Amino acid sequence: MSGMEFRTRLTDLFGIRLPIVAGGLHWLANADYVAAAGRAGMIGFITAASFPDDAGLRDEIRRCRDLCEGAPFGVNVSMLPKLVQGERTDAIFDLIVREEVRFVETSGRSPEAYIPRLHAAGIKVIHKVPAVRFARKAAAVGADAVTVVGAECGGHPGLDLVGSIVQAVLAARDVPVPVAVGGGIGTGEQLVAALAMGAEGVTIGTRFLVAEEIWAHPDFKRRLIETDETGTELILSSLRNTMRVLRNETSRQVAAIEAAGEGSLETLLPHVSGKLGRVAYETGDTSRGALSVGHSVAFADRIEPLAAIVARLEAEAERAIDRLSAVVRR
Repeated sequence: MSGMEFRTRLTDLFGIRLPIVAGGLHWLANADYVAAAGRAGMIGFITAASFPDDAGLRDEIRRCRDLCEGAPFGVNVSMLPKLVQGERTDAIFDLIVREEVRFVETSGRSPEAYIPRLHAAGIKVIHKVPAVRFARKAAAVGADAVTVVGAECGGHPGLDLVGSIVQAVLAARDVPVPVAVGGGIGTGEQLVAALAMGAEGVTIGTRFLVAEEIWAHPDFKRRLIETDETGTELILSSLRNTMRVLRNETSRQVAAIEAAGEGSLETLLPHVSGKLGRVAYETGDTSRGALSVGHSVAFADRIEPLAAIVARLEAEAERAIDRLSAVVRR
């Protein structure tokens, strides 16, 4: 962005040029995408859950470090709300420490039990939550920053479904650590608005799904380009695990099951298994699978390199600031 620089506690924390977090995308946030985010001036996070074993994650971390060319990157650790048998969270954090990763993005449940170990290794933690009350708690137990996502986000917006424009102000006023706001964010104008509301950056996921560095099939990306802001649906409220997904055959089936009062883990899991989503990314068939997509899909208008998307965001932000300068007098 010509003649402009951003400086917030979030850019200082991560050592990045732009106050933008490229949030973890399950199955999709690999070294190619995360390194492209770093080189473009943001920070991205490899999704640990995308790798079935420690060796695969270790190799991806090392590949990412090579591709980043010195830019920062991190690892996303999505923890289930409750401990379950076979969960690999402890082993993943051990691996992250051994590989000297500097940044971690956590979500799902409180990171409190792991923060001392991560801080002892010099690792900074940004914790993602769907409500301000959880952001307060994360800050209280030692998170270095928080992302608060509003109802517009793809994936899991929580149960309260409060919009991003409200969450941003509440969190910025009440949470002592740097706050990034996510959910429906996909333009430079929104970045400027978030900063004006007191947030110190934004988290972007859906808007970046059409980047060339995302390995998903071109037909998946073309479907997103054809989808407007009304093309998503909320499902899984019967499990108290609300999820915003692309409207398709699966979302309609799940909605019908829930409307009939038959929603249970047993009846719904065959429809929403993450493996179905991976098949959609591999084949481009978006008719099936619970595909996390947020309202900012409305801004996905072409397939292009991530750097080109970011350059457009910067130009949009600059125009927004120019408009403000034209209408505000002190």
